[in-house]
Amino acid sequence: MKFLLYSFLLVTVAGYAQEQNGVIRGRVFNKINNEAVPFANVLIQGTSNGTAADENGNYTIAGLKPGQYNVEASFVGFKKLTVFEIQVTNARNTYLDFPLEEESLKLEEVMVSASNTFYKSDESPLSLRTIGITEIKSTAGGNRDISKVVRSLPGVASTPSFRNDIIIRGGAPSENTFYLDGIQIPVINHFQTQGSSGGPVGIINVDLLKEVNFYSGAFPSNRGNTMSSVFDFQLKDGRLDRWTANGVIGASDLGLTLEGPVSKNSSLVVSARRSYLKFLFSIFNLPFLPVYNDLQFKYKLKLGAKDQITVLGIGAIDDFSLNFDAPANAKTEAEREEAQYILNAIPVSTQWNYTAGIKYEHFRQRGITTIVLSDNSLNNSVIKYQNNDASSPDNLIQDYTSRETETRLRLEDYVTNQGWKFNYGVNVERARIKTEDYSKIVTQQGLVIRDFTSELNFTKWGVFGQVSRGFLQDKLALSFGLRADANNYSSDMSRLLDQLSPRLSASYALNKTISANFNTGIYYQLPAYTVMGYRSSDTNELVNKSNGLTYIRSRHLVGGFEFRLPKNSRITLEGFYKKYDQYPFLLQDSISLANLGADFGVIGNAPVNSTSEGRSYGLEFLLQQKLYNGFYGLVSYTWVRSEFTDKQGVLKPSAWDNRHLVSLTGGKKFGKNWELGVRWLFTGGSPYTPFNISETVRRENWDVRPFGVPDYNQLNTSRISAFHQLDFRIDKKYFFKRWSLDVYFDVQNAYNQVTKFQDNIDVQRDGNGQPLIDPSDSNFYVPKFIQSTSGTVLPTIGVIIEI
Repeated sequence: MKFLLYSFLLVTVAGYAQEQNGVIRGRVFNKINNEAVPFANVLIQGTSNGTAADENGNYTIAGLKPGQYNVEASFVGFKKLTVFEIQVTNARNTYLDFPLEEESLKLEEVMVSASNTFYKSDESPLSLRTIGITEIKSTAGGNRDISKVVRSLPGVASTPSFRNDIIIRGGAPSENTFYLDGIQIPVINHFQTQGSSGGPVGIINVDLLKEVNFYSGAFPSNRGNTMSSVFDFQLKDGRLDRWTANGVIGASDLGLTLEGPVSKNSSLVVSARRSYLKFLFSIFNLPFLPVYNDLQFKYKLKLGAKDQITVLGIGAIDDFSLNFDAPANAKTEAEREEAQYILNAIPVSTQWNYTAGIKYEHFRQRGITTIVLSDNSLNNSVIKYQNNDASSPDNLIQDYTSRETETRLRLEDYVTNQGWKFNYGVNVERARIKTEDYSKIVTQQGLVIRDFTSELNFTKWGVFGQVSRGFLQDKLALSFGLRADANNYSSDMSRLLDQLSPRLSASYALNKTISANFNTGIYYQLPAYTVMGYRSSDTNELVNKSNGLTYIRSRHLVGGFEFRLPKNSRITLEGFYKKYDQYPFLLQDSISLANLGADFGVIGNAPVNSTSEGRSYGLEFLLQQKLYNGFYGLVSYTWVRSEFTDKQGVLKPSAWDNRHLVSLTGGKKFGKNWELGVRWLFTGGSPYTPFNISETVRRENWDVRPFGVPDYNQLNTSRISAFHQLDFRIDKKYFFKRWSLDVYFDVQNAYNQVTKFQDNIDVQRDGNGQPLIDPSDSNFYVPKFIQSTSGTVLPTIGVIIEI
């Protein structure tokens, strides 16, 4: 009764808080030289409510009712820019800057054209999507996590587990690269798989983001070492008027964000989060207990109108322990068996990582000079004992520690001149890897003991350049880029011309609404450090260096059409083809490394050579509706094939060959600040390799690795069931004079769809829990199969407070 009374009072008080005191203010400036665009027009889309910027480019729109707005800025000689779903409250001013891009035509040649509703660059005229902050925060089932939000986009596969593996156009999760305000970050997930990129929860706090540019192809030349995607995260600047605070109670963590002025010309935004998953998992009697913490900040100092410095940092500490009471507390025998199986299989792990960087920008009349210096480190520790019994060193199955550290320097210059755009620069990186690995593993060659210590230091360098220009009154845009990378790890990688990476983009406007777009390029990526640092347990030599390890290569061909429709909508149709070669091939298991990566632990610390080949190809369809009259939506379909060679050199479906990907996403904003969001995802069943039952339950194998041994003679000959899931989210916002409140109810997998995986293999046990020996052959235990599934309804109640 008290709860109902408090709820009634809250809603009643909120009703009196709907004053029209919201304010949007900011600056309109030239994107290239940072100079003000005086008297630019700034308008609330679809209304006559707007203003003109003053002589310094500053503007203010006041008297707004709390809610979300699309805001446009325009001026003669510049491309119109629209920013969507800008949140306005009574409690604080909303700051929104507009960096306008000059028209390449002379003033007398400028034609009336469609506004820049959807961002498109000459370098990447297709395969580029910009994701706004509100979209990330409010996507149903997204849990304020960019890795989950991008699953709505074409070409992105969903995984039927709680992991954040990013699978783009049939490529492995290790083929993605991430930048934070132009500073490269190697880790974006907690409990990240070393040698890949997946993990269960994202590190980046959405409250610090401004927008995300997501490239699934057509990579600009200043973004190297990638083959499937580039994520370019843009952080917001801290406020310069006063300090504010955001508090979030989400599905798995508590978070606090603070931002405000440090001085007249500098600002700081900082956030910290801590999970309460360990508490929740113990309540639900799960056999593993994860804990994660993260910290992020951005400091920006304006040295004047032409110079500015950005300092940022991001880091996380992750701890993964086991709940040994789970089997005893299980309610059913099946739950007890599953809990015991998981306890026997998974190790205890601890991981921490950080990235810290500084960026200096100098604006000139026709260009920008950028200098970036950063340092990052990933530290990983894994330990496992047989039957979790650490009383004897003979029980040790795995003891792995690793630290990967990189120091990076990039010098970049961007120049415009009479319609031409030039971007060029150099980068130098120093990598330091230290690994201690003792592991008992079961391969296709039987039981192998890996025992080595490796220290590896080497230098990487690269050069890049890109030139772009519009022709035929800007109907045709062409861009050519070139980069080359090398390092001193080995002579096979030390020659820049061996990794020459050209790329060409073209876009032609058939009319005001339809354009044809094209890109082709050759892209190189360095193998994972786990591969490069692997040493022989006998000779301590760098095995893979001796095996001729080199850069992985991927040739891309992408083409398509874009239809820009009225009312903030568009349709895109794209076809893509990617040809891989020089991919690492695992010699002990006789499979391509491209088939690994969607699991916890460490990927790639094994003997390989660079002989694997593969390909992926497909078609993508996208219908996108940005916010208009309170409605937004997205429909995407992808048909994709992904194949890599087996040990006979025959192309076989890869682990990422999902074939059909569907996403239906939409939302509606109702009166009184209610909002409903819905998303339905479908992913075709991914291939898997059946277990070799006899080798799994062979006693010498099972005693050290008590889980399934894949039979790679049947590489990816089976598939899990198709994954599909319905998510929905309901938001109710309250706006008060000095603070605001957002209460949301989010449900993932609303109709409780269950995905079936390959059955896990266990062994039958006696009354004392000891494995039963096969009476017909004492070399084996008696097998037992445990059904493996994923899928349950996941409701979440979240609270967001802004002060």
